[in-house]
Amino acid sequence: MAVAAGNTTRLWALVAREYWRRARRRLRAGPVYRWRYTGRTPERVLIAPPDLRLADPQIALEIYYGRFPFSGHMVETGGRSPFQMEVANRGWQKSLHGFRWLRHMRAAGTELAAANARALVSDWIAIHGGRISGVAWEPATTAKRIIAWLQHSSVVLQGAELPFYRAFLKSLALQIRYLRSMARELPDGKARLRTRIALAFAALSLPAPSSALRSATRNLAEELERQILPDGGHISRNPIVVLELLSDLLPLRQTYANQAESPPAALIGAVERMLPALRFFRHQDGSIARFNGMGATIQDRIAAILRHDDTVGAPLLHAPHSGYERLSMGETTVIADTGLPPPIDVSVAAHAGCLSFEMSSGRHNFIVNAGVDTYGAADFRPLARATAAHSTATINDTSSARFTHSPRFDLLGSPLIGGPRHVPCERMDSKGIQGFVASHDGYVPAFGIYHERELSLSSQGDVLTGTDRFLRSGGAPVRDNGRDQVAIRFHIHPDIELFRNRDGRFVLAAPRADRWTLTCNEVEPQVEESIFFAGLGGPRRSRQIVLAFKASQFGEVRWQLTRTRPPAD
Repeated sequence: MAVAAGNTTRLWALVAREYWRRARRRLRAGPVYRWRYTGRTPERVLIAPPDLRLADPQIALEIYYGRFPFSGHMVETGGRSPFQMEVANRGWQKSLHGFRWLRHMRAAGTELAAANARALVSDWIAIHGGRISGVAWEPATTAKRIIAWLQHSSVVLQGAELPFYRAFLKSLALQIRYLRSMARELPDGKARLRTRIALAFAALSLPAPSSALRSATRNLAEELERQILPDGGHISRNPIVVLELLSDLLPLRQTYANQAESPPAALIGAVERMLPALRFFRHQDGSIARFNGMGATIQDRIAAILRHDDTVGAPLLHAPHSGYERLSMGETTVIADTGLPPPIDVSVAAHAGCLSFEMSSGRHNFIVNAGVDTYGAADFRPLARATAAHSTATINDTSSARFTHSPRFDLLGSPLIGGPRHVPCERMDSKGIQGFVASHDGYVPAFGIYHERELSLSSQGDVLTGTDRFLRSGGAPVRDNGRDQVAIRFHIHPDIELFRNRDGRFVLAAPRADRWTLTCNEVEPQVEESIFFAGLGGPRRSRQIVLAFKASQFGEVRWQLTRTRPPAD
């Protein structure tokens, strides 16, 4: 009860803080405050920072014909400006106003694409540039737009006449001053860090006094030291955030060098830690493990970032600060969540997946978590975040952490609360074997049951052995009180075939590749329907193997996945 009361108090404090932020934002967007954003217009852009994000000239052509494919949503403008369209999809609006799509115009490399880019920027300035309100001026979106305008200024300004040139620089300067005033008001997380990144880009790319660069560099360093963990993970524990931030931090590091400025040690250190962390989360096929908000992987995007990783050694196996473990031997990789939930402030995308794992072999994912549908309906998010959507154990069909869905806390999204408070983890590596044992107390408040999971991978990566234990405090066995029903789930990737062999055991088979056989002596495995949310094309039907039993009957269940090679044709 004390824990629940503490969480509620924390949530109300966050709500109060968010109301205060929004009130201050409205004040700063009003006429009384807006005069502070006026000032000297820079004469030129000194340098256009590089952009590492993938670009597609075909998208530039789509935009020319009035089709805007953003955030998994296509909008046809019918000859109107997209900035005059009323589009309900909020992700699409953020992408439109963030202007990252300018990279596609740059990739097209034609005068027509440059003219179209210039026309769209001109539209935005005319329609939204003088009215600080709505999605267009949300600080996170403004930060993305500032970075994009700087990175692709050479395209936008190509062939521009003086009036547009001046209007572009004037609008850019106004947005930078606005963002600078809002930076300290932002909630914790990647939006605040990206704001500091944008202001550092601006101080490097535009004529500014040295004091402005020193201030931007100092603020950036403070945010990096706070948000990037010692093992390279992000405080949100979401692997996709590492990728997104590296997409901005690597060009920023290069921009410091191009301007003969010394990047802060915090920036160098963060990048050097984050690159190995990104590789830590990579499976054998190049996809990123689906934990805490990670959805589909665009592998070319990962490769573009990892080209800048000079270490090129084997990924780390232990990420204690981020709360993950990795087993990797032969052609088999296992990645497991062994960490506490992230702080409530940054838990809007966090999942109740403690002690869940994913397994890949060769170029295929076999055991997965459901992941998220990155651009799909919000209605699916609670399902994807539940413990049952992860390859771990649930007790009494209940998640090991709760999510706030109360209308009273709508301002916060749906943060994760009431999850595990203690998740001890110990590596158990030995000659020819990698392994760990971890436990969590997420089910103790409701059911008085601890879950402990031990995983070990053999020398050639041919055998993954798991042991799941269910105990009361002090290691006592669980009593039969009708509240000890356990389901250990193994979610199967939809590309994997599942069938029974002659011995009646379940076999997971990849097309013309490895096969893995699941065995469990204590409990008869069953097959149930599942959903894989993290497909590139949206959710896909899949299956899951379930070991269902009572913890009072089996306090310890051992299972094994054994690899065999495909039969010869």
